[in-house]
Amino acid sequence: MAVGLQNNFQLNNILRMIEFKILKKSKKSQARLGFLKTENGEIETPTLVPVATQAVVKTLTSEEVEKTKSQILICNTFHLHLKPGEEIIKKAGGVHQFMNWHKPLMTDSGGYQVFSLGFGFDFQLGKFSKNPKEEIKIGKNSQPKKIKITKEGVFFTSPLDGQKLFLGPKESIRIQEKLGADIIFAFDECPAPFSSYEYLKESLERTHYWAEICLKEKKSGQSLFGIIQGGKYKNLRIESAKFIANLDFDGFGIGGEFGKNKKEMEKILRWTIKELPDNKPRHLLGVGSLEDLKIIIQSGVDTFDCTIPTHYARRGIAFGSFGKIDLRKKKFLKEKTPLDPKCDCYTCQNYKRNYLSHLIRAKEITGLKLLTFHNLYFFNKLIEKIRQEIKEGKF
Repeated sequence: MAVGLQNNFQLNNILRMIEFKILKKSKKSQARLGFLKTENGEIETPTLVPVATQAVVKTLTSEEVEKTKSQILICNTFHLHLKPGEEIIKKAGGVHQFMNWHKPLMTDSGGYQVFSLGFGFDFQLGKFSKNPKEEIKIGKNSQPKKIKITKEGVFFTSPLDGQKLFLGPKESIRIQEKLGADIIFAFDECPAPFSSYEYLKESLERTHYWAEICLKEKKSGQSLFGIIQGGKYKNLRIESAKFIANLDFDGFGIGGEFGKNKKEMEKILRWTIKELPDNKPRHLLGVGSLEDLKIIIQSGVDTFDCTIPTHYARRGIAFGSFGKIDLRKKKFLKEKTPLDPKCDCYTCQNYKRNYLSHLIRAKEITGLKLLTFHNLYFFNKLIEKIRQEIKEGKF
């Protein structure tokens, strides 16, 4: 490589690496106020990362998402690989230009689909499934019915057309590099709840092996986060946190299940974060309900992605200063007040509960859009308030 080209390549790498700085630490908890700088802008932390699975926050344009005070989004590597394909997105100038989003972006690794299309599909489990009616046995060497997990990666059957496809650490990194997000994640296995200790230990070894391959494979200047697993077991969580923390990652993702209740989640986060260095950002994968926010932020998490504000909105559920309401209920047709009188978002300033309830009950797309906008704005505004409280020493 010519010296000039080599220098340009190194310069591009430097420009694209993130910069993370802690501005203040709480004296009341492990919460911390910071900022994370990327090539595509800065974000204040802690913050919610709304999910833009297929390069879109469902029902909203990118411009509308920005007006909800959202600072950064996360797209899904597996689904964008299926459609339209990373080559199309690369030729469009990368995922930022493709979706007209000029703020920071993350892409996940595809590891969650190892769970959702694997044991999650087999047993109809979610990440926070309660104790099942029937006993679930996921022991050592167990395999899901529709995918095959190997040391090299995972063989999937496409949910679109039934075609066979393979995704491993090398493939995940190559896809994410072509997508071009600011922050990418190492390929991992997100194990199912109720997995046995033996299975989780075996799975953890794969995730650690894949993490090392991801680091070797990455050629771009994107920032790469390693993912910590280990389920509900303290020794496995600590082992994983120490292993991933000792590798040359730019930040850390905390994944997998988080126990049966909020107390268990708090313990798991404490075990994990205690082993991580202070100077790198921590991202919590797939967690962020309204009641989780305090635990997440006071545990020392900087960013976290969650579908709850958007997923619930599309089912007629609104969050606000009132807690949570279901606008599918007929009684809201009689209420002439704003959705949340204490909210200054576009939806609350322009539409009443009776109209929003009508739209939801009539299955009109506009109702989904207006509720999605409000829920995201409400979550972001609430977290903005928490950042201010950390700054003032109140949180």
